[in-house]
Amino acid sequence: MRPESPCSRRRFLAGTAATVAFPYIVSASALGQEGRPAPSARVTLGAIGVGGRGTGNLQGLMNDNRVQAVAVCDVQTRGRDNAQQIVNKFYSADKEYSGCKSFGDFRDLLADKSIDAVMIATPDHWHAITAIEAVKAGKAVYCEKPLSLTIQHGRKMVETVKRYGAVFQTGTQQRSERDFRRACELVRNGRVGKLKTIEVEVPGSMSIDGDYLEPVPPGIDYDMWLGPAPMAPYSPKRVDAFGWRWIFDYAGGCVTDWGAHHMDIAQWAMGTMLTGPIEVEGKAVFPTKGLFNTALHWRYEARYENGVTVINFAKDEFRHQYPNGITFTGDKGTLFVNRGQMWSKPESILKEQIGPDEIQLYKSDDHYRNFIDAILTKVPPAAPIEEAHRSVSVCHLANIALRLGRKIRWNPTNEQIPDDPEASEMLTRPMRAPWRI
Repeated sequence: MRPESPCSRRRFLAGTAATVAFPYIVSASALGQEGRPAPSARVTLGAIGVGGRGTGNLQGLMNDNRVQAVAVCDVQTRGRDNAQQIVNKFYSADKEYSGCKSFGDFRDLLADKSIDAVMIATPDHWHAITAIEAVKAGKAVYCEKPLSLTIQHGRKMVETVKRYGAVFQTGTQQRSERDFRRACELVRNGRVGKLKTIEVEVPGSMSIDGDYLEPVPPGIDYDMWLGPAPMAPYSPKRVDAFGWRWIFDYAGGCVTDWGAHHMDIAQWAMGTMLTGPIEVEGKAVFPTKGLFNTALHWRYEARYENGVTVINFAKDEFRHQYPNGITFTGDKGTLFVNRGQMWSKPESILKEQIGPDEIQLYKSDDHYRNFIDAILTKVPPAAPIEEAHRSVSVCHLANIALRLGRKIRWNPTNEQIPDDPEASEMLTRPMRAPWRI
């Protein structure tokens, strides 16, 4: 598709923010009812992929009164209709609201020039295409993690965002959680001493015995669901949110699914957000039958030039049990953090204060709101695409090493695997025609 740079309302608002104060932030005369910005001042939002996570993101963004959701898109009718009803109900008291549009093809949504921003929560194999085309269409993008299906797809996404100067927030929302930020600041400022290891524990993936093949049912555009992935027979397990995550054609299992979250925090704490490891190796157990084929449980090590080793492991098949988090160990102590707790040995580490002249990391307390702030005021997003790409690249490298069963050396500068053609081929995936990036 030919690049375009439409002067959308989003671009106008973002450009204006650098020079004038926003009247709808500081002046009641420009506000709608109950302090809500007038319609002309709201960021209009379209949602692409409105399953469970996508609908949750959509609702989180709608709770910001500077946002007006105007369209939803999904290849499955039931999810699409459900999301449309949620949006219409949310704005039911707004007499000026004209209703939520519904699309089965993301390209039709992107062609709507009244839409300023999109939220993408499709299966992973669709992220690169939808995000790149959204950026080319002049939209700001909130894209779920893991950012990409492959390292090369991720790099293409980064290049496009930079080329068009787009606002892009990755859905690695731990960047906007206080405990993770504080843990990273404590590590960055030497409170555990010289950092030696980072242990990252995540849930394992899942397995099933069969393929559960069925005729394609009504209510799903299955060819569009597959999109750039290889043609494959329909199975409800394949298209289910807790199905496609465990199939390499569409995702990377929990190595990338949870790994994208915790490896991002590991990189943030090390200050290696714009680089990566120099070698990765490990072992994994894979399913021997059935539809799912991503690693069930594993242990891998990612070694960095700074001398730190990140040890990532999953002990069992998929579980949502703590501990599921990150342990930082240095020569002066240990610090653990996850979504439910934070502790240290010695306990005095957690009592430490970060001084004004020490490293203080970017502060965001609301990931969705931060995205809208980035659109309206040009503040940098909490989870920028380059850093998200570098973090999930560690996970992609791990999957390559685990699948091949050998050490992978990595050049983070040129993003190449030297002297290993078989591994290098796994840095990308072919796309089924007519899809391409």
